[in-house]
Amino acid sequence: MDREIPKNERRRAALRRGLRAGGIVVVAVVAVTLAMRMATRSVELKSLELSAVERGDLQISVTASGTVVPERQEIIVSPINTRIVEVYRRTGDTVEAGTPLLRLDLMAAETEYRKGLDDEQMRRLQLQKLKIAQHTRLTDLKMRIKVAQMALNSKKMELRNEQYLDSIGSGTTDRVRQAQLDYNTAQLELEQLNVQYENEIKTANAEYRLQELDIDMFGKQLAETRRTLEDARILAPRRGVLTYVNNSIGAQISRGEQVATVADLSSFKADCAIADGYSDRLAVGGRVLVRTGKEQLTGSISSFNPQARNGMVDFAVSFDQPAHRLLRPGLKVEVSVLSAEKADVVRIRSGAFYQGPGRYRLFVVEGDRLTAREVTLGEASYDYVEVTAGLSEGQRVVVSDMEQHKGKNSIRIKQ
Repeated sequence: MDREIPKNERRRAALRRGLRAGGIVVVAVVAVTLAMRMATRSVELKSLELSAVERGDLQISVTASGTVVPERQEIIVSPINTRIVEVYRRTGDTVEAGTPLLRLDLMAAETEYRKGLDDEQMRRLQLQKLKIAQHTRLTDLKMRIKVAQMALNSKKMELRNEQYLDSIGSGTTDRVRQAQLDYNTAQLELEQLNVQYENEIKTANAEYRLQELDIDMFGKQLAETRRTLEDARILAPRRGVLTYVNNSIGAQISRGEQVATVADLSSFKADCAIADGYSDRLAVGGRVLVRTGKEQLTGSISSFNPQARNGMVDFAVSFDQPAHRLLRPGLKVEVSVLSAEKADVVRIRSGAFYQGPGRYRLFVVEGDRLTAREVTLGEASYDYVEVTAGLSEGQRVVVSDMEQHKGKNSIRIKQ
């Protein structure tokens, strides 16, 4: 059986419903207020980097990185497999040409060289022995030729005598025929000996030449070994500063391994690298700007390697002032390769936002607000970027990082 709810309970229930509805309204109002405040977040202009939109010239360039190195330096490598015995100089020492830098273990190499000298002497003795043997054979042949010539002369006299006797009836035809045969035989033997003698001379000359060539080649190898030994006595090739030396006494080093570097620190150049997509901007003699800190130096491209390595192309820069006071080995520099120049273009200052020609979303100062605007940018120099659409002269645009305001169309300027 239903019973009537007391009036005070109905009043309390109505009050609870009213409070609940009121709370919801309050929360909604607060949320809307916060959302509006978030949507109109304010910034101070002094915290931003602004650029005026202006007209001016644009020196188009692409950016590369570089490292300052001595313009003249010589890397010294070990000419043999050996080990370091002594180190005479330290990194940073100033050295004169011919100054000993370190000593390598040359015992094995010197032993091999002395063995080569003995081998060369043996080859020369063998050549001398060959010449004596050939001379003996040729002398013997010359004697045999003389004997054969005498025998031929004798046979000739016998033939004449037999022919004479036959003409006066005291001889016989058979005796004349035999004398003629003996003469012809002696003549052939003499000719054979003469041919043999000529051939022996040619053979001897060829053998001499072969042996002499072998000795000459071996002598060149010895000379190379001697030069290698001289190079292994590590000396400073020029006056300069020792920028590197392997001071690990007892360390094993391989042939061709760097052991020292001597540099002339009175003048410098820069070894640079640029993304291979910009390699067509490189040309020997092309002008560059080099920045270190707030200083700017000028120079030109002295050489470049068109073959890309790890997506980069290497090139070298010669400074117009290679002895500038700011230059020092290992200094990292930013290099702008100048490729063209445009006159009277609309431009803004360059900043971290610029990543190449294309469309950008930039904030423009409009009264007490920053308004996002679609802007088309073109080529750039180190300092400026070309504006091709979206901005007009006299406007001011934010060129600092606005990533935290990404997605916002308007930002209030804090007064």
